[in-house]
Amino acid sequence: MFGGTFDPIHNAHLQVGRAALKQLGLEKILVVPNGRPADADGEAGGRREHRFQMAAAAVAGEDGFEVSRVEVDREGISYTIDTIRALQQDYRQGICFIVGADCLMRIDRWKEPEAIIASVPLVVAPRAGVPINAFGQGLFEKASISLLDMPEVDLSSTALREKVKRGESIAECVPAAVAAYIEEKGLYRDAARA
Repeated sequence: MFGGTFDPIHNAHLQVGRAALKQLGLEKILVVPNGRPADADGEAGGRREHRFQMAAAAVAGEDGFEVSRVEVDREGISYTIDTIRALQQDYRQGICFIVGADCLMRIDRWKEPEAIIASVPLVVAPRAGVPINAFGQGLFEKASISLLDMPEVDLSSTALREKVKRGESIAECVPAAVAAYIEEKGLYRDAARA
């Protein structure tokens, strides 16, 4: 399970998924766009169908990737622990949770963080500025953690949205189908520019 807001999904997300597939021998990467994030503004939640469609476009043709609507179709706020529990029912062979190191550092603010850590192995993508030794203490002492062997991810969806808002191209940062979708739907544009 590779969850996230994916607003928009970008090339680094795909690199993380490919690294997890290869390094851990996973059956597949289930990309789970968040429905209504607890910590995001209403606009991100309102774009849930756009985020799902961009994720689907991004992974089309990617071996071992699939996109799930489990959170997009859920009413109310989406919580990771609820999704993990739902997916554990569907995937009896077991699941793991792929997450960026920066997001994992804030797990203490999530719903039932101890339950998340106890219920699934964590696959962590390194992020610039997040020391890996932080995952050996506190809540993480009992966690099963695999750190992906890859360069630190230094690309953010927030920065990409800002670039689009300023009228700059993000074509080198997202799959072509995602760039086309953003352009076609007029996503992230400054109202004055649009």
